[in-house]
Amino acid sequence: MSKKIYPMTLTAMLVALAVIGGSLFSFNIGVAKVAPVQHMINLISGALVGPWWALAQAFLTSLIRNIMGTGTVLAFPGSMIGAFLSGWLFRLTGKLLAAVCGELIGSGIIGAFVAYPVAAWLMGTTGAVWLFLPSFFMSALVGVIIGYVVLKSVWSRLIAPQLDKLQGK
Repeated sequence: MSKKIYPMTLTAMLVALAVIGGSLFSFNIGVAKVAPVQHMINLISGALVGPWWALAQAFLTSLIRNIMGTGTVLAFPGSMIGAFLSGWLFRLTGKLLAAVCGELIGSGIIGAFVAYPVAAWLMGTTGAVWLFLPSFFMSALVGVIIGYVVLKSVWSRLIAPQLDKLQGK
C-alpha cells in the first residue's frame, strides 16, 4: 500500500470506530461522564499515523458525532489537542508512553481548560473550569489505559513490521 493511501485509509477506519464507539460506550465515575473510546482512538492514531492525521481523525470524529447529535462542541478542543500532542510526542521520542502522556495531558488537562471558554461562548455555560477537568481527565485516563494495552499487545507482531516497511527499513 502506498505511503499516502495507508494513513488515509487507517484514519478513515479509526474515525468510523471512534464515531461508533463514542456514540455507544460511556459510563459514569462519580460525577464525571467517561467516554474513553475517542481517547483510545486518539492514542492509536497518534502512534500509527502521526500528529496531523491524528488531528484530522479527531476533527472528523467530533464533526460526525456533532452532526449525528451524539457529541458536543467540547469534543473539538479536547480530542484535537490530545490527538495531535500524542502523535507529536510519539514522533519525537518513538515511545508509546510518550504518546500516552500526550493524549492524557492534551485531552485530559489542556483540552479541559480550552473547552471552558468554548462552552461559555457557544453553549452559554457559566460553571467553573474545574467542572470540566474531572470528566475530561477520567475519560482520557481510561481511554489511554485501554489504548496502551491494545497497542502494546499487538505492537511487535503486527504494527512494528508495517511501520518499518512504510519507512523503508
